[in-house]
Amino acid sequence: MDDSLRKLKQEVLEANLELVQQGLVVSTFGNASGITRDRKFVVIKPSGVDYSALTSEDLVVTDLEGNIVEGTLHPSSDLPTHLVIYRSFPKVGGVAHTHSRFATSWAQAGLEIPCFGTTHADYFHGPVPITESMQPHEIENGYERNTGNVIVRRFAELDPTEFPSVLVSGHGPFSWGASAREAARTAVLLEEIARIALYTIHLNPEAASISPALLDKHFLRKHGPQAYYGQK
Repeated sequence: MDDSLRKLKQEVLEANLELVQQGLVVSTFGNASGITRDRKFVVIKPSGVDYSALTSEDLVVTDLEGNIVEGTLHPSSDLPTHLVIYRSFPKVGGVAHTHSRFATSWAQAGLEIPCFGTTHADYFHGPVPITESMQPHEIENGYERNTGNVIVRRFAELDPTEFPSVLVSGHGPFSWGASAREAARTAVLLEEIARIALYTIHLNPEAASISPALLDKHFLRKHGPQAYYGQK
């Protein structure tokens, strides 16, 4: 195993453990993965392994077709979804999937998360999107792969760098970023945004989205070509 793959396995392990530490994972729900810079190999959590016992040696390495390259355990059952995201979104370097309470509540309600305020706008350039419901034939045959396909269809007119998470209708959230570490961080941010949005409509069911001007200001000052937030 070369040094770059060893480092990626450690990063993916830390991303998975971050989901636990932030309270986004119960039991063995959820998973995080990362892809090598040459985009040949994916490292992902093994299926059904308790996080408390997880080590970097337990992680599974596959190619982009899902063939196991390294590891003795079965990869996460969500691997095909991750692979579709990696093949379709070339700037994505890490993917995180959880069943976190608040984001999953929105997914189960079949609702996108409106952009009610600047906390949301700092990370998403509009509402957090939700996919269409999957059709019976998509569920019965190639379910996990088709979960990825329904995500990609939702992004036909969206930039995944401007919307780094999606809610899969009736299922839960998938988040991504330039690395596994960033994907886990995005999952944490998404859960907080989902929580704030739920409180917002509880306090005021008629709450409206922020103005396009305020949305653009907050998103672009962090992510636009003339971004000035933070340190260079």
